[in-house]
Amino acid sequence: MNKILRTKSIMAISVAVVTFIVFLPSLRNEFVNWDDKDYVYANPFIRSFDTKLLKSAFGGFHASNWHPLTWLSHAFDYAIWDLDPLGHHLTNNILHTLNTLMVVFLVMRLMAVFKKTEKGKGLSQSSINDRTIMITGAVTGLLFGLHPLHVESVAWVAERKDLLCAFFFLLTIITYTRYVSELRTSVSINSASFFFNKKYLVAIGFFILALLSKPMAVTLPFVLLILDWYLFRRMQSLKTFWIASAEKIPFLVFALVSSALTILAQQAGGSIKSVADISLASRVIVAAKSLIAYLSKMMVPLDLVPFYPYPENASLFSLDYIVPIIIVIAITAACIAVMRKQKFWMSVWSYYVITLMPVLGIVKVGDQAMADRYAYLPSLGPFLVIGFIAAKVYEKVSTLNRWRVLLRTACFFVAMIMLVSMSYATIKQIGLWKNSIVFWNYVIAGEPSRVPLAHTNLGEAYISKGQFDMATEQIRIALRLNPNDAGAYSNLGTAYLSEGLFDTAIDQYLTALRLKPDFVEAHYNLGYAYLSQGKFDMAIEQFLTVLRLNPNDAGVYNNLGNAYLSLGQLDMAIEQYKTALSLKPNFTQVHYNLGNAYLSKGLSDMAIEQYSAALRLVPNFAKAHYKLGLSYLGKGLNDMAKAEFELELSLRPDNYEARQALNSIVTK
Repeated sequence: MNKILRTKSIMAISVAVVTFIVFLPSLRNEFVNWDDKDYVYANPFIRSFDTKLLKSAFGGFHASNWHPLTWLSHAFDYAIWDLDPLGHHLTNNILHTLNTLMVVFLVMRLMAVFKKTEKGKGLSQSSINDRTIMITGAVTGLLFGLHPLHVESVAWVAERKDLLCAFFFLLTIITYTRYVSELRTSVSINSASFFFNKKYLVAIGFFILALLSKPMAVTLPFVLLILDWYLFRRMQSLKTFWIASAEKIPFLVFALVSSALTILAQQAGGSIKSVADISLASRVIVAAKSLIAYLSKMMVPLDLVPFYPYPENASLFSLDYIVPIIIVIAITAACIAVMRKQKFWMSVWSYYVITLMPVLGIVKVGDQAMADRYAYLPSLGPFLVIGFIAAKVYEKVSTLNRWRVLLRTACFFVAMIMLVSMSYATIKQIGLWKNSIVFWNYVIAGEPSRVPLAHTNLGEAYISKGQFDMATEQIRIALRLNPNDAGAYSNLGTAYLSEGLFDTAIDQYLTALRLKPDFVEAHYNLGYAYLSQGKFDMAIEQFLTVLRLNPNDAGVYNNLGNAYLSLGQLDMAIEQYKTALSLKPNFTQVHYNLGNAYLSKGLSDMAIEQYSAALRLVPNFAKAHYKLGLSYLGKGLNDMAKAEFELELSLRPDNYEARQALNSIVTK
């Protein structure tokens, strides 16, 4: 490794390490009940690596999305960490660090190509040297790695898809760049020969993996065309234009397939808004405002919030919208005006606009106007410009005869101040994702009357903490803002259910189901409410409905088994428990419940097997010790029964039944 390459490697690794360290506070964060619930901690199909996982990941539209690789990633984390948030956050942190590392190397690679191809087009070849390349790469990498705008993509576990997509997106460009390097002397190759080039095929492979992570990668073929047009200079004639375009056909085919699947997934989840709801004109002017808003947040990262609600009245005659539209037109016109002499600005602007296009709301999905996470990859263009300007300023200062040392020192201190300030802002932003209560209170503080979802989910977070009065207060606020929020009624039902107000809870669940008949969570909670009231037939009806909508939830099979067990239908109960264990083999409560069913049938050996399995998982499971003791007692194994009863009483000294059973053995 020569000295220059070694220096570049040290610089890239240093930027990556700094990024990893700055994001370490995210490891203390919990899950938040916004997509983390659907993606991880209440997602049954990520809990085992088997054919059911593959079928669900590739063949279903869970959470209104189709991104199989993301589901496999979460399943991998679950296999290692279970539901410990630290491990899931650690994976996000590692992926972001790797992305940052690749950004530094990619930028330096592209700058090296730029140095070779730029000849008297406004930025001369002589103006680019190795130091300029390294400074540009380092500054771009630091901005990408440490900018507060990227916290959402890293600190939010559910945004794993963003990080995975970017990982393979960057790998595709890096591999494609190497592929083009092999063709520098033969751009007039046969139009089909690229199908036999290994690097080209690997680039397609990485692109497919990016699409399987998040469909936002559909813009990548156009990004490659921008690189061909400007940086690689592969479109110098009509023939080379068609060759470069033909190379992108396989990319475009996969992009179209991904787009179609994504639209189907969003439609299945009811997330796509029709033109009748929001006019095309409104979407366009909101998109223009978002383009400028993202840029302003990249320059000055203030007022970053996790949810930017869609405006109710977007008007072309409002300064809030006409000014951004004028700016977008002006930037585009300026890029066109200088394009003949300098294509750099048009290429950067085109990259920025094209990579944002899928999330600008022309096809409207969800209730947000924009989101910080959407800028994760698009920010590379503006950050590259800032990095290049910083490098040129430093080079200019280095050529001065007077004040050179002082000015270079000043540049260093300014850079350090910016680095520390940005790191501080990022760490502060990470803290907003600490837990659901902190998170939603922050959203509500920023938008106190425009985000009913925030009040609904804050109420759900209070329920999980047992703060039912505060939960009810927040959910009622949500219902005042949106009386048709099925989720709010379901959460209100859960608050009442937790307080033992079963009839009131049932009324809320029924209201939620009138608004959203296929609401799985409401059906499940209604079933649990009926089960708690002893209305076992009605509970069974609700649990069976849940299983028709979501057949892979072990918890539902467990409760269905409990209902059958309460009705004395032991064989049906045993069947449900066995199904639950096939989905989740280490489900302690199901082992215990199955033991109860076997014990009720007089199958002591099978009961002992299940109670023992439960105790291997949870050694201090007091009830299991007691029931295991009864099973041993039924078989005449008094010494073993005595040991279990003693263990039970050491855990629950006030268990009268266990003490009576123990006394019956002692007095024999």
